[in-house]
Amino acid sequence: MKLLKTLGLAGVAITFAFSAQAETRITYKSAKAGSSYYQMAVQIAEAMKKGSSGGIIVTVEESQGSVQNVTEAAVRSGNYVFTTPPVLVGLAQGGKAMFEGKENPKFNDIRALFPIPSLTMHFVVSEKSGIKEFADLEGKTILLGTGSFGAREGAKYIELFGLKDKVTLANVELSNAVSALKNGQIDGFVTAGSFPAPNVIEAAAGTGVNVLSLNEEQIKQTKRTKLIIPAGTYAKQDEDIVTTSLPVVAYTTLQMDDDTAYQLTKTYWSQIADMGNDAAWWNGVNEGLMANISGKIHPGAMRYYEEIGFNLTPDQK
Repeated sequence: MKLLKTLGLAGVAITFAFSAQAETRITYKSAKAGSSYYQMAVQIAEAMKKGSSGGIIVTVEESQGSVQNVTEAAVRSGNYVFTTPPVLVGLAQGGKAMFEGKENPKFNDIRALFPIPSLTMHFVVSEKSGIKEFADLEGKTILLGTGSFGAREGAKYIELFGLKDKVTLANVELSNAVSALKNGQIDGFVTAGSFPAPNVIEAAAGTGVNVLSLNEEQIKQTKRTKLIIPAGTYAKQDEDIVTTSLPVVAYTTLQMDDDTAYQLTKTYWSQIADMGNDAAWWNGVNEGLMANISGKIHPGAMRYYEEIGFNLTPDQK
C-alpha cells in the first residue's frame, strides 16, 4: 500500500512536470501603466491565457515608451514581445534618428507578430464653437497637452495647415480637457489613442462635440496613414470621421521559436472578437491592418497567416 501511494505521488509529480514544461511564458513590454496601450496589454495577457487554456502565460511589463521597447530587443533573451510603431523598427535597423550611434546587429532579428489598435488622431471641438473644419480653428483656443505623440502631431498639423500663430494654445493638462471643454475654457482639444478614445467618449456624452475630418490633401501633407472612424463610434456621430493614425504592431525577435510565434499569433486572432466585446478598440483590428506592417514577419506567425489565407507582401516574408 505504501509503495502504491509512493508511485501515485510520483505520478502526480511527473504530470505536474509535464504541465510546467508545456506552459509557455511570454514577457510583453507595453506602455506606461494607466495608458490605453497598457490596458490592451493586460487584455492580451488574459486572452492568451483563456485562448490557450493556460498554455500561454503573459507577464506585462510597464514601459516608458516605444523607443525603450525597441532598444531592449537587442539585449532581452527568451520570448520577449514588445509594441512599437513599425517606423521605429526601421530606424533602429538603419541606425537613424534616435538610434544613430546605437547600432546593433540584433535589431535585424526583430520580427513582427500581429497588429494592434493604431494611435488615432482626434481633433475634438465643441458644437457651440461652430468649428466644422480646420480653417475654422483660426482665432480659437485649442488644448494640445505636452510631451505626448498627440501633442507633437497636433502641433505639426496646425503648422502644416497654415494655422501657426492663428490658434491660441491652452495651458491646461490634457487630463483636464473634457472639463475645460464643458466649462468653455477651450474650444477643442487634440488627443491620440486607439478609438474609441475614453476622453472623447466622455466629451461626446457630456456635451455636444464634433471630431474634425481631414481631406485627402491634408492627409497627404501629414504623411501618416489614413484611418476611418465609423459613424456611430461616438454619441451623435452620424458620419464617418476621416483622420490619420500611427500604426502599432506587436514584435518579437528570432529568439522566439517558430511554434511559439505560431501559437501566440493564432491565439491572438482567435480572441479578437471576444476582446472586442469587452473593449471596442479591438473591433478595428482586422486583416486590413496587416498592410501597416513594414519589414519581416516572424516565420512562425507567417505560417499561421498563410494557413488562414492572409495576403502578405514580399517584404513581409
